[in-house]
Amino acid sequence: MTYTGRVAVGGPPDVHELAGLLISKVAVGPMENNAYLLRCRATGEQLLIDAAADPDTLLRLIGPDGLATVVTTHRHGDHWQALEDVVAATGATTLAGRHDAPGIPVPTDRLLDDGDTVTVGRCDLVARHLVGHTEGSVVLVYDDPRGHPHAFVGDCLFPGGVGNTRGDAEAFHSLLHDVETKLFAALPDETWIYPGHGADTSLGAERPHLPEWRERGW
Repeated sequence: MTYTGRVAVGGPPDVHELAGLLISKVAVGPMENNAYLLRCRATGEQLLIDAAADPDTLLRLIGPDGLATVVTTHRHGDHWQALEDVVAATGATTLAGRHDAPGIPVPTDRLLDDGDTVTVGRCDLVARHLVGHTEGSVVLVYDDPRGHPHAFVGDCLFPGGVGNTRGDAEAFHSLLHDVETKLFAALPDETWIYPGHGADTSLGAERPHLPEWRERGW
């Protein structure tokens, strides 16, 4: 079946099948967060991005093969409500951005800095530190050697704009700068964007609108 990236709370996951990686996207409540389970096709090792809510849903998605790693994209509470339960059930190693980890109540085993590599089986993802939505948000980029890049962006980028900066002009300009330099300038239009809420997009779909975002200030 063709992956669409459209999921709903209580509904089934949608699976994006890449040559080396399976990406399962599921929506969890009550704030309709997206969680992403990455599975290395060569080794079966699994990594979860944002144990946001509904631990039973996430543990069913993980299944009997276990979970090696869980990455929290940023410190906002709607992205880690199920983290304690998932870690207790799986023993997964926890990762988060260095500057946001103190705001996550579950201890972080590994602090992420810009450029760090995160592995799932034989697949490597690169962490990018973006400042604005929070001080320590991290994006994970998987540069598929047999295709185009895939970026898991938390709440830093959505269809139609960057993440919420709560009317703080300095935070907005910081986030827009980091999105432009670390995503749009570094990656091709084909890059698939997996946000923390709602539908997926691509850098190519959003790139023409960067001047509009800068002008409106959000």
